[in-house]
Amino acid sequence: MILRNLLTVLLLCSTAAGAAIDARHFNSVAQEQQYREVTEQLRCPKCQNNSIADSDAIIAAEMRAKVYQLMLQGRTKRQIIDYMVARYGNFVSYEPPVNPLTLMLWLGPLLVVMLGGLAVVLQAARRGGRAEPLSSDERRRLEQLLDKPDGKQS
Repeated sequence: MILRNLLTVLLLCSTAAGAAIDARHFNSVAQEQQYREVTEQLRCPKCQNNSIADSDAIIAAEMRAKVYQLMLQGRTKRQIIDYMVARYGNFVSYEPPVNPLTLMLWLGPLLVVMLGGLAVVLQAARRGGRAEPLSSDERRRLEQLLDKPDGKQS
């Protein structure tokens, strides 16, 4: 009885493990390498931080199957990526093109750095670059602190 239950569990586990593996047959090693490169360059629309090569999502499996199908049709890497971008949008590409829709994505970080630098320059200009002179009490306290090496007051 225990042996039969154990075999049932093992059979179920092996079926589940086999379902997660994509078995593809390629004509050459170069074609298999191209498949891996393309699937690693496309982002999973569901997982968002994983490529379709790393994702277990159903849509990623469908996209991998489409990439494989397009490769068998003889399409180039660029044509496959262009097809996927046309089908799923610029989001699936880790390197979105520069166009009016993605311009803020490309220029946003530069714009933030420039505005931060401008704020620092304006703040420094407003101060005039001069420090206010110390009052006599402040000057006396500073001299006391400088006379004692540990900076403690008596």
